[in-house]
Amino acid sequence: MSSKSDPIISGVGQSAVGKFVDRLPLLLTIDAIKDALDNAGLRVADIDGVATWPGRVETMLDMGPVGCDAVIDALGIKATWYNGAFESAAQYGPIAGAVAAVQQGWARHVVVFRTVCQGSARRKPELFPSVQPAGLSGGMEHIIPYHAYSAANWTAQMASRHFHDYGTTREQLGQVAINARRNGALNPRAIFRDPITMEDYLSARMISSPLCLFDCDTLSDASTAIIVSAAETGGDLKNVPIRIDAIAQSLPGRYSWDQPVEAACYPTGKRLWELSDFTVEDVDIGQLYDGFSFLTLQWIEALGFCPVGEGGRYLEGGHRIARDGVFPINTNGGQIAAGRTHAFGYVREAVRQLRGQAEETQIDRDLKLAVTGAGGGPLAMAMLLARD
Repeated sequence: MSSKSDPIISGVGQSAVGKFVDRLPLLLTIDAIKDALDNAGLRVADIDGVATWPGRVETMLDMGPVGCDAVIDALGIKATWYNGAFESAAQYGPIAGAVAAVQQGWARHVVVFRTVCQGSARRKPELFPSVQPAGLSGGMEHIIPYHAYSAANWTAQMASRHFHDYGTTREQLGQVAINARRNGALNPRAIFRDPITMEDYLSARMISSPLCLFDCDTLSDASTAIIVSAAETGGDLKNVPIRIDAIAQSLPGRYSWDQPVEAACYPTGKRLWELSDFTVEDVDIGQLYDGFSFLTLQWIEALGFCPVGEGGRYLEGGHRIARDGVFPINTNGGQIAAGRTHAFGYVREAVRQLRGQAEETQIDRDLKLAVTGAGGGPLAMAMLLARD
């Protein structure tokens, strides 16, 4: 349960973000780590742990271009603990690992990073010579033979079921994208800064029905770094420490193409509240996964902001999730507007909001508790971040 000795986030940092950033992945990563160190008031010599997801993945170097080893070597880190692994409940896996490492005394300050270069990989594929797998394995064996090549296809299937069972509409779902683009207009780092209207949304090109172009996040080049530290170091930091109150995950079952099981966010959301003394009524702000807008709707339901099946009606009109609403979400534009940072951008934004340091995107009220969710479909992790 909640404890003042919980590990803290001491610093957050980010490299340049863009559709294409002409900088090598390792250099983007070092930029983000140095930014996080400055934010925390720490030095490289203070870091004794390193973690990342998914590590360096030779079969998809655009998504996994940098691993722990390269960072440890480049910065000369004297690590007593490190871990980079692809098999995890979702993108926050290395943050959970860092929390455990700090709690067990294996490390005192762990830098956790996520680097993507999916824009560069399309512009300069020769720099990302990924090894082609020999065949299909795991969950892909049940999806690719049906020509469901993209996560857009898998998510669209879940969305179609929700539309059918609960009467959800595109007008309701569109509020996620409209809110993201409205918030992105305030964020100087956002890739898309032009707001959109409901007319724009409804007339956009369909990607995989009922999802259109504006329901999808955008490929980007970026690195984001989070420093997880022991609670007792909080008094020595440059900025207000943000306590990791609870972190939860679940993996209820892999999807096959024809019979999707319950999305992992639902048991994850339930578990999160079991691990905390806080309740959903205490939450001030949310940073919820919007790789596709429908995933945000699911997170809203899963975390208990409305009953399951009522997500569309909760989004109706967009008032509740707006900056001046009862539950502002994705205040920097999320991944739909600000670019795909694979959930780490949400943590950076949540920490900056709780500290009152989010500059152009800052919510004008006293914020003490943020919830953030990562992943969609069979992958899910969630965290509660608290300013004490």
